[in-house]
Amino acid sequence: MRNQPTISYIFIFICMLLASMQSFAQNAIESVRVWPSPESTRIVFDMSDKPDYSYFVLKNPLRLVIDLENTKQQKDFPSVPDEHRVVNKVRHSKPKNSNSARIVVELSRSATPKIFALAPTGPYKNRLVVDLYGKQMSVYDDTKTATPRKTLAQDRDIVIAIDAGHGGEDPGSIGPSGTYEKLVTIQIAKRLARLVDSQPGMSAKLIRTGDYYLKLNTRTARARERKADFFVSIHADAFTSPQPRGASVWVLSLRRANSEIGKWLEDKEKHSQLLGGAADLIKDTANEKYLAKALLDMSMEHSMKTGFQVAEEVVKELKKVAKMHKSRPQAANFGVLKSPDIPSILVETGFISNPQEEKLLMSPHYQERLARAIFSSIKGYYEKNPPDNSLFARMQSNKPVTHKVKSGESLSVLASRYGITVSELKKANNLKNNTLFIGQVLTIPKA
Repeated sequence: MRNQPTISYIFIFICMLLASMQSFAQNAIESVRVWPSPESTRIVFDMSDKPDYSYFVLKNPLRLVIDLENTKQQKDFPSVPDEHRVVNKVRHSKPKNSNSARIVVELSRSATPKIFALAPTGPYKNRLVVDLYGKQMSVYDDTKTATPRKTLAQDRDIVIAIDAGHGGEDPGSIGPSGTYEKLVTIQIAKRLARLVDSQPGMSAKLIRTGDYYLKLNTRTARARERKADFFVSIHADAFTSPQPRGASVWVLSLRRANSEIGKWLEDKEKHSQLLGGAADLIKDTANEKYLAKALLDMSMEHSMKTGFQVAEEVVKELKKVAKMHKSRPQAANFGVLKSPDIPSILVETGFISNPQEEKLLMSPHYQERLARAIFSSIKGYYEKNPPDNSLFARMQSNKPVTHKVKSGESLSVLASRYGITVSELKKANNLKNNTLFIGQVLTIPKA
């Protein structure tokens, strides 16, 4: 019995030792990834366990300091490439205690930090994400890729905003052989942009120009700031089994459209963004909200109608290139399709989870065919429905009108229909008599 206290002391000592070992630097930074973008930088710390963190900002010079509790000190960090416009360097510093790690991010200019932890998902473990948004910088401060829009009132370009889905920390879906959706979408988007830029009267704006992450709101805001006439988002589908395959085209659902109109009505600053000069006319009136809603309804109706018409054309063209998963445009609640003022579609180019389609989607030849199908659809729509003051509109007005003669039609009938005289019609087509043939193509002169 006299040995019992000794045994108790040993047991307590062992428990304390185990507790101290558990509390000592149980977490670790396994890797660090740095993602550049035109207006921000994202730094991702891959952790062995859920991070316990705090942070503060220092001035002169500008630094973001992050403290990680119960974490081994990291000595080596990756260098920061020159294209980063917010971050100069990531380094370690003396920790506040022996059981923690301190990281210092040296900033090139004033930035707003947003720091959050992410739970394990897909190929990733626990992560600490640091987003640094540079202040007083346009989301379009990217002179290497921005295509200048014509400033003349007449003959302006039709601007097509092209959004490559996912990017950076968000790889999107992952194929059986490890292909990331974000890589497929940026390659197809760049091919589509080259086709658009090569067409007189059209210009492309790539929403994402590199491998970095953008929020959904940022994507639509970029398109709006660029005064885009149309928005197309490129994606690759996926499923839990490898069998499904085929492309599909999506438009905004009516339910999401009504929800977005309500949000815009509650945010008066957005009235001016969307309604332009009309916002000043309805401002400070008793009926402002009702007038704004009427204008928003009309704008959304036009956008949805245009988006659906283009989507139908894209489906027709894609059928010539790819197997279709859906034979008609589908309506969905996608966040990137929510702009009331910009007609939008989302193109699922195929199932990256299908081994055969994954291989196709990585093929440059197949990517080019997909891009050409989307391009010809958008171009064809705007050739038939050119925006006012665009080069397409002037080209259409100068293009001669033709008519294919049908059974029962005569020169007098056609002259009356088009508001011209019979002699003008005969002169424009070098006709010696009044005889017409079914299937004959006539040039119709301007009235």
